Amino acid sequence: MSKATRATRVLDAAGVVYRLHPYDYDAEASVLAGGKGLQAAAALGVPPERVLKTLMAWVDAQAVCVVLPSDRQVQLKALATAAGGKAARMMEVAEAERRSGYRVGGISPFGQQRPAPVCFERDALAQPSVFINAGQRGLLLELAPADAVQVLQAQVAAISRA
Repeated sequence: MSKATRATRVLDAAGVVYRLHPYDYDAEASVLAGGKGLQAAAALGVPPERVLKTLMAWVDAQAVCVVLPSDRQVQLKALATAAGGKAARMMEVAEAERRSGYRVGGISPFGQQRPAPVCFERDALAQPSVFINAGQRGLLLELAPADAVQVLQAQVAAISRA
């Protein structure tokens, strides 16, 4: 497994301190139930609220990248409001992979092929550090949530529920 990805190159260029954490990826974990993030949290022995999942959505006709704890679900109305739109819906898997340039289970908000505005769950900022996909299945990076928000130029909002 390569430790250099588009995501890590973005963080390196920004001078952000992070640590890489490989884990055994489970392709059978359910994406919709947050299973991949929950499986990663279990594999690394960290609380699921510290492992953030990256989802791709549409707000009106605008692509949006959503970053939230793996044990939470996106509130589509809250996402639409935060992104300044009227309605939000989740992106189909094939479209999310084409736009991000990553495979589902390995989508990172960093270094996407076609960058989209990022909405970052506000509650994640309370964590001392968070784990975000490094752009490869089975590889997470750990960094300060404030650093992630700064590099992504993300909008921070309450966009999820347990």
